[in-house]
Amino acid sequence: MGRGIAYSASVAGLSVIVQDVSDTVLHNAKSDIEKKFDHAVRKELLSKEMAEDRRSAIQYTTELSEAAKDRDLVIEAVLEIMDLKTSIFKQLDDLTPPHAILATNTSTMSPTEIAAQTRRPEQCLALHFFNPVPKMKLIEVICGLETSEETINKAIAFGESIGKECVKINEFPGFAVSRMNCLIGNEAMNMVMEGVGSPEDIDKAMKLGLNHPMGPLELADLVGLDTRLRNMQYLYETLGEKYRPCPILTKYVNAGRLGRKSGKGFYDYT
Repeated sequence: MGRGIAYSASVAGLSVIVQDVSDTVLHNAKSDIEKKFDHAVRKELLSKEMAEDRRSAIQYTTELSEAAKDRDLVIEAVLEIMDLKTSIFKQLDDLTPPHAILATNTSTMSPTEIAAQTRRPEQCLALHFFNPVPKMKLIEVICGLETSEETINKAIAFGESIGKECVKINEFPGFAVSRMNCLIGNEAMNMVMEGVGSPEDIDKAMKLGLNHPMGPLELADLVGLDTRLRNMQYLYETLGEKYRPCPILTKYVNAGRLGRKSGKGFYDYT
C-alpha cells in the first residue's frame, strides 16, 4: 500500500519520501515503484521523460526523522496493529513540523484512538486507500472525533490532486467499505468451507452476477489473509458476532497460506 501511495503522489508531481525500517525493504519498494513507472510508460500513461523525472525525484530512507522533518503530510501504512500505529504516531508528533497532517492508512481502526497519542488530534485522520492504489479511484477520508474541518478539506484536496475521488466518512469501526467488504468476503469463505462451491465458481458468480471487478476470495488473497484476519478480529471485537472470522481463514493463516504474498491462499500462485 505504501508503495502505491508513494507512486501515485509522485506521478502527481508531489515531493515524496519513502521510509521503512530496513534497507532490504526499501530496495524492494524502490524496485516495485520503478516497475510501476516502466508499466506506465509501456501503456503510454506517462512519457519516458516524465517517468524518469518523477522516478528520480523520490527519496528513500530508513530514518523516520529524516523522512518526517519537513513534510506537510505523512501517511502511515504499516500493519493493522493498534500498538504499532500509536507508537509511530507518537514519534511523528515529535518529528514533523507543527502544521503537518498525520494520516493513517487503516481499513478498520480508530483514527480517534491513534490521534489521541499526539498533541495535534485536530490534524489527524484516516486516509483509507484501496489496493492497487494506482488503479483504484477511491479514498475514504475518515474523520476522528477531534479532526478539524480544515484538516478534512486539505486531505480531500490532496486526494483530488493525485487523481482520486474522496468520500467523507465519520468514524465507526470498519468505516463504510470495509464493513461491507469484510462481510462479503467472510461469507464467501464460509461457502467454501461448507462446500457450496469452489473459490473459482464463487468468485465468478460475484463478478458476473453482481458486476464486481474482482471476486471476494481473489481480493482477500490480494489484500493478504493475515491482514484480513486482523481486520475481522477487530470488527468482531467492536461490532459483534456477525463479524466472527470464518474458521477456514484462521486455518489458512496458521498454515502460512497468506494469499499472493506467500504464493498460496484460496488460489495457488506458485
